[in-house]
Amino acid sequence: MNSQPLAPHESLELHEFLNFKTLCLAKSKLMQGIVFDQELKDLMQKDVEQTTQAIADVQAIYARAPFQAPVPQNRPTPILN
Repeated sequence: MNSQPLAPHESLELHEFLNFKTLCLAKSKLMQGIVFDQELKDLMQKDVEQTTQAIADVQAIYARAPFQAPVPQNRPTPILN
């Protein structure tokens, strides 16, 4: 695989895709608990497995993003009033 860094717009699109797939995965996992048809449960389980693999694959590509947000040393003081 080519190891060129991603362009900023590609990184953003991958980030949006990862967010979408993560939400889909959460929904499939949650919906399995209320489904009673075994065939549908099996399909949903297959979707969970495929989505998990897709997320792992995209995360490997996303690691080539050209930028990262800096982690601050100190957290800001929360405003309580």
